[in-house]
Parts: sequence; C-alpha cells; structure tokens
Amino acid sequence: MQPIQWTANRMPRSDDRHLRLMSLENVERAYRFHRSFPQYGVTPLADLTGMARHLGLAALCVKDESYRFGLNAFKVLGGSFAIARYIAGQLGRDLADTDYEYLTSARLRAEFGQATFFTATDGNHGRGVAWAARQLGQKAVVHMPKGSARIRYDNIAREGAQVTIEEENYDECVRIAAREAAETPRGVIVQDTAWEGYEDIPGYIMQGYGTMAREAADQFLSAAGAPPTHVFVQAGVGSLAGAVQGYLQNRFADQPPVVAVVEASAADCLYRGALAGDGRPRIVQGDLETIMAGLACGEPNTLSWDILRNHTAAFLSCPDWVSARGMRMLGAPVKGDPQVVSGESGAVGMGVVSTVMTDPAYAPLKAALGLDEKSRVLLFSTEGDTDPENYRRIVWDGAVASV
Repeated sequence: MQPIQWTANRMPRSDDRHLRLMSLENVERAYRFHRSFPQYGVTPLADLTGMARHLGLAALCVKDESYRFGLNAFKVLGGSFAIARYIAGQLGRDLADTDYEYLTSARLRAEFGQATFFTATDGNHGRGVAWAARQLGQKAVVHMPKGSARIRYDNIAREGAQVTIEEENYDECVRIAAREAAETPRGVIVQDTAWEGYEDIPGYIMQGYGTMAREAADQFLSAAGAPPTHVFVQAGVGSLAGAVQGYLQNRFADQPPVVAVVEASAADCLYRGALAGDGRPRIVQGDLETIMAGLACGEPNTLSWDILRNHTAAFLSCPDWVSARGMRMLGAPVKGDPQVVSGESGAVGMGVVSTVMTDPAYAPLKAALGLDEKSRVLLFSTEGDTDPENYRRIVWDGAVASV
C-alpha cells in the first residue's frame, strides 16, 4: 500500500503581501454578494461527536458543501463572485450595487450586454461558472480534461454552456480556454489558476471561496465553543487551500489553527514545492490520474502558494485509498453522528485524519501537527456524489481499498 507522504513547512517566508487578499473586509464583500442570491443558504457543518471520540479528538466537524446552491459542490462561490467583480469593474460600479437583482435585470443587459466566460474544469468549477453565467444572462464555454465523467459533462451542458472533453490534462485545458478567450470578442477567462499577468480573477475566485470559510468559522465556534485548533484542507491548484488558510489566519490572528494541506499524490505540486524547501512552486506533468478529479491539477496558483508557504504547517501527498477511506467513513458514520455524502475530492481530509490518529506508522506526523485529545479539527467536504456511479463503486463495492 502506497503510504501518505508528508513534509513540515520549512520554506523561507516571503513579504506575505497576498494575505490581505483574504482580509475579513474582502471576504465580507463576497459573503454579502452571495447572500443576495435567492438560492443562497448556509451549508451544514456536520458535528461528528462520536467520530471525534472514536479517534481521540476533542471535536471533529465537517463543512458539507453538497448542499451549495443545489449544485452539489462549493465551486460556484468562486466563479459567481469573479464574474460579478469583472462586470462591476467593466461598468465602473461599486460591488455593493452589483448584486443578484441588478445582474439579472434588463438594465444589466442594456448597460453591459453579453460576454463569454471561458474556463477549464474537471466538473465542479465549470458547472459553477456555467450556472452563474446562465443566471446572469451571459455565455459560458467549458473545456474538460480527458477522462472526465460523462455525468459531470452532462451537468454542465444542462446549464447551457458549450462543453468539450479534450484529449489533454487539466493544465493544458486551462491554456486552451485562455487562448480561446483571448481570440473571442468579449471573451473572459475565469480560472482559479493564477500566472504572471493573470491575477485579478483568480484572486476574486479565492475571495468567493471565503464565504464557505466564513460560514464554517461561525458554525465551528457555535458547535465547539472555540475556534478550530487544526484544519485539513485539500488542494488542486491551491486556491481553496489558500483562501481557507488566508481567511482563518486573518480571523484568528492571535491564535491561528494549525493547517495541513492535502493533495492527490498524482498531482502533488504543492507538496513537491514544500519538500524542495526553497519557496519556489513546482509543476507536476503527465496525465495526473487519480479518483480525486477535482484535485488533478499540476500547476499551482501563485497567489495561493504565497499564502500557503508563509502559514501552512505541513503538506501531505495522498494516494487514492486515503480519499476512498474518508468517503466510506463519512458515508457510514458512528451511530448518532450525521451522515456526509462526500465525493472523491471531498473526503480526503477525513481519510487523512482517521489514518493519522489510528495508524502508529504516522505517529511522527501526528506529533508534528500536535494532534491529541484536546484538538478541535475542521474539515471541508467540498463536493457530494458528483459522479454517483463511481461514488457507489467506492462506497458500496469497496473499490480503491486501503489493503
């Protein structure tokens, strides 16, 4: 069985200028924007009291994003906010005046017209962009990497987007989307991968993810009576991880939680950068084959990387069995705990925590993170069963076993 690989963060700090991207004020703007949608509702925080007791923790809570806007994943938070910020900027409007009511009005169509928003996705981000574009009367073009699940393709197409599955990996699909956006009149690339010259929209997407982090922090305080001491958050390009790390660092500045970033071992670009230890990001190439399709990204978001290198405690590279273990544990919880239907990219944090707390082979990692009976742990289940057939294959039939 391939083990979890990990490294403590020993990278030199930068000037930390990107931490302000996730300031409380910036996240509050995104939160107010999302609250203007009639579909908005706070997603549940599952308080797994029984599981915490079983694993030897003081508290274990899981933010369940399968309820987000009826789309079964958190990604819509980033895409919708980025589109709104882009439109507000084009019109010179204050974001506070660019809410759902205005963005879906005849006035918006008269003042702004219509743009085409391009993106690359394994499914969840593209569905969120397509949904937001349709809600706001805009167009969307979505490119998916080879091996993408047909049901995820169909879900995006049902939102009215033009969709293709390319014979390329995710990172090459990003380049295709960027090129087509540049060649299209009023074309806009909406991607959470930042690169030189393309940072505004990825930053807006991260701020949009801040809505989830803000909700989770409020709910955790209510459930546990204190902030989390530890957070495990998954990463593809790292935008979610940087958003969560940045927001919690700003909100709990006096006593920030210990944050561990978890990646799929087939696409562990952040882990490899941390392992090198020089502060420079690394790129993973190839097919990036993993059940964690939402994390199959080989090129990191440079904005997020800067936040993570300054504040994250450890980086973990996880084989597929870790996610499969988490899916099964969340789907069949300890008696009395709520069930969380968590997809392949959503459950890896649960798999990590349960393994580290019960397998003596990971005692050094447990000690390095300071996990013990006083620890209050927060996890993010970022998607539900977005590929129901594969979900059942893993949870019901025992595919991708750990032994």
